[in-house]
Amino acid sequence: MIKVLRNISLLIFFMMLMAFQPLNLSKNYVKTIVIDPGHGGQDPGCVFGTTYEKDIVLDIALELGRIIKENLPDVKVVYTRDKDTFIGLLERAEIANKNNANAFISIHVNANANTSALGTETWVMGLHKTEANLKLAMKENSVIFLEENYIEKYDGFDPNSPEAFIIFSLYQDAFLDQSLILAEKIENEFVNKVQRKSRGVKQAGFLVLWKTSMPSVLIETGFISNDEERKFITSKTGQVYLASAIFRAFRDFKKELESN
Repeated sequence: MIKVLRNISLLIFFMMLMAFQPLNLSKNYVKTIVIDPGHGGQDPGCVFGTTYEKDIVLDIALELGRIIKENLPDVKVVYTRDKDTFIGLLERAEIANKNNANAFISIHVNANANTSALGTETWVMGLHKTEANLKLAMKENSVIFLEENYIEKYDGFDPNSPEAFIIFSLYQDAFLDQSLILAEKIENEFVNKVQRKSRGVKQAGFLVLWKTSMPSVLIETGFISNDEERKFITSKTGQVYLASAIFRAFRDFKKELESN
């Protein structure tokens, strides 16, 4: 009887193995990327004089999309916004999920009371490890106050409460490893090809990355509060350089993912 049961168990096991199809890792596996220009509409993001984050990141995002379309015609490019409109954080993730995106890139600009602060940062979803990381996540997440019914939409999450960020300690990101790979490639491109100072790859609880079902990163392309960096990120040349760097990182990430 025991032998019969063992044989039945083995048969069921092999039938289950046969039922699962391997992932399609062909050259067309990475088919869709969602590019997310942060902020927009009534949410200007970081502001310095008459210079708004929402305008800078839209220009970089559109340039990135143009380069991808030109060089990777097999990849579908979707924007969360392609003009000056306000999109909720949860809606941005929903756009990526509904389009079955294989990568999500959210583009932002940083600011600091210390005007000498400069450099790029690329973030992935995770639990903050420093007070500075928490403060940046709280600032970015505070956008939800502009949304209707934000308490219901975000399960009662309060971006002003440090204690509320415990929710992210319970969140398991199935794409963390791939997100970290993409983030590292982006920062390496910024340093090696665009000669920017990198502040590294970091983790924090960003709501815009919370419910994306694919490798996802949030890029801080520079500090609007730094005179030198503001000139670079607002110039057409600087924006093309930054977009090109992000493109090369995505292209190499795509190749690595598909050849794995």
